[in-house]
Amino acid sequence: MMPKRTAAAIAVLSLAALAGGRAAFAQSPPLTLPQPSQAASVSQTVGLTEIAITYHRPRVQDREIWGKLVPYGEVWRAGANENTTIEFSTPVEVEGHALPAGRYGFHTLPSAGSWQLIFSSVDANWGSFAYDAKEDVLRVEVKPEAAPHEEALAYTFDDATARETTIALRWEKLRIPFKVAVDTPEIVYQSLKRELRGLGQFFWQPWNQAATTLLTSKIHLDDAMIWVDKSIAIQKNFANSFTKSRLLAARGDAAGAKKLVDEALPGANEAELNAYGYQLLAGNAADAVVIFRENVKRNPKSWNAHDSLGEGLVAIGKKDEATAMYARALALAPEAQKARIQGILDGLKR
Repeated sequence: MMPKRTAAAIAVLSLAALAGGRAAFAQSPPLTLPQPSQAASVSQTVGLTEIAITYHRPRVQDREIWGKLVPYGEVWRAGANENTTIEFSTPVEVEGHALPAGRYGFHTLPSAGSWQLIFSSVDANWGSFAYDAKEDVLRVEVKPEAAPHEEALAYTFDDATARETTIALRWEKLRIPFKVAVDTPEIVYQSLKRELRGLGQFFWQPWNQAATTLLTSKIHLDDAMIWVDKSIAIQKNFANSFTKSRLLAARGDAAGAKKLVDEALPGANEAELNAYGYQLLAGNAADAVVIFRENVKRNPKSWNAHDSLGEGLVAIGKKDEATAMYARALALAPEAQKARIQGILDGLKR
C-alpha cells in the first residue's frame, strides 16, 4: 500500500503536468551526462609565459571532415560545443604578429589551400554561430600539413623552448601549426623588477642574480650595474665583485674589471675561482691557468680543480703537465667522472 503523503504528492504532480502540458516538463532540472565531444585543456610554459587552450574534442567516426563536416569558407570553432579559447599570460607574437596578453576566442576559416586563424576579443561564444569579425584582435594565415590520423581533435605544443613553441591543431589526417614567440628576456626583466621590490631586496644574492641574468641576456646593462651595486652595498664578496667586473668589461673598462676582481680574489671559494678561470679561458688561456693553479693550491684534494687546470694547460700547449693534472684528477674523482677523465688521458697519450 502506498503511503498517503506519497500518493498525494503524485496526484498533485499529475494534475500539474496535465494542466501545464509541455511547460511542466520544461521546468525539470537538467541531468549531467557525458558529452559526445569531451572537454579538454592543455597548457605550456614558454620562459615565464603561460599558454593555455580550452576546447572540446569531436571524433572523426568515419565521417568526411574537411570540406564536408567542416565546410571550407565558413568560420569554424576549431573544436566542438563552446568556442575554443586560448590564453596568454604575457604579450606574444603569433606567426610574427604582436598579440597582447589575454584570453581569446579561437576560430578558424578553413580552405583547401590555407587557413586563417582568428583570435577574437570575445571568448564566451557558443561555437562560432555568434562570431563577429569586428571583434577580431588578430588574423594570421597558415598552411595545413598532412599528418598521421588523429581520431579525436587535439592541440599540441611542439618544439617548446624558453622563447617559442609551435601550437598545432590536429584532427583526422591534418595538422594546422602556428608559431608563438615570446620576448622572454624582456619579460624576465620586468618580472625581476617586480620581485626585487619584495623581501629579496634586503639580501645581496637576489640583486646579484638579477644583474647576472641581464648581463647574460645582454639587455638593460645600466640597470644591471645599479642592481649589482646594491648587492655590493649589502655585502661585498667575490660573487658580486665578479659580476660587476664583467659589466665593466662589457663597457670596455678592462682595467677597472681586472682591478675589481684582483681585490676580491682572496675571498673567492673553489667554485667561484673555477667559474672565473673559465670566464678567462674563453679569451686568455694563460690568465685562466693562473687562476686554475691558485684553485689547486687552495684546494689540493679537489678533483675538479685539478681537472680544470688540466684543461687550461692543454689550451696553452703544456701537454705533459696537463697529463699529470688529469692523472691526479682521476685519482681523486668520484666514480661517475672516472671514465670521462680516463678518456681525456688516453687522448693525451696518443
